[in-house]
Amino acid sequence: MALVLSKLEDGIGTVTMNHSEHRNALSRGLISELMGACDALLMAKARVIILRAAPGAKIWSAGHDVNELDEPGRDPLTYSDPLLVLIRTIQGLSVPVIAMIEGGVWGGACDLAMSCDILVGSPTASFCMTPAKVGIPYNITGVLHFMNVLGVNRVKEMFFTAQVLNAEEAQCCGILNRLVPVEDLEKVTHDMAVRITRNSPLSIEAMKEEIRLLAAAHPLPPTVFERIQGLRQMVYESADYAEGLQAIKEKRDPVFKGE
Repeated sequence: MALVLSKLEDGIGTVTMNHSEHRNALSRGLISELMGACDALLMAKARVIILRAAPGAKIWSAGHDVNELDEPGRDPLTYSDPLLVLIRTIQGLSVPVIAMIEGGVWGGACDLAMSCDILVGSPTASFCMTPAKVGIPYNITGVLHFMNVLGVNRVKEMFFTAQVLNAEEAQCCGILNRLVPVEDLEKVTHDMAVRITRNSPLSIEAMKEEIRLLAAAHPLPPTVFERIQGLRQMVYESADYAEGLQAIKEKRDPVFKGE
């Protein structure tokens, strides 16, 4: 079974995550198919791409496939991690990407969704940033990405509490561009895509890259990055990280001791 489905109609490419029985967890296999679908749509001259789950999905994506996380003692979110490669790919695509959100968006899938250029969601959409539930130290670029979209205090709340933001809260804090009824979600998203295809693709490509570069312009001295990486290493080498992974495997709540 294909983990990802794709189609192209009138310059609008649609990429559908198709692994609902595994809650569209971002496994290496699903990520590979996602990237392949985007490449194929660009080759076929897509002017805009819609990224979605199957209609009526309760979970848009559950984020990282926990079965593929690195064992304690190794950084679980290195530069070459497949999810981080996918996020950079989405951000760097020459055409706009619209995330059409139904259902829950968890963990690293929040980062993926927010890497899209525009997010349109229904009232069933929700967002939850879960690394603290597993004991994962989120990576620097990912945290900066959230800070570019949300206020610092909202980022702290999302990461520290791992509580769910409902659709209305997500719209209020700037995650969702549009919040529309479930029955209107596909039409509103498609109409927005149509409007994009009627505009200059060269202009849009240049402005998308301009915005990406300006949003990433955070000059920091090397000592700051070294300090942050040292903090992250302390976490992924900890007993708490081992406990978080073991709790997932045993399907129980973790007991963190701060050591």
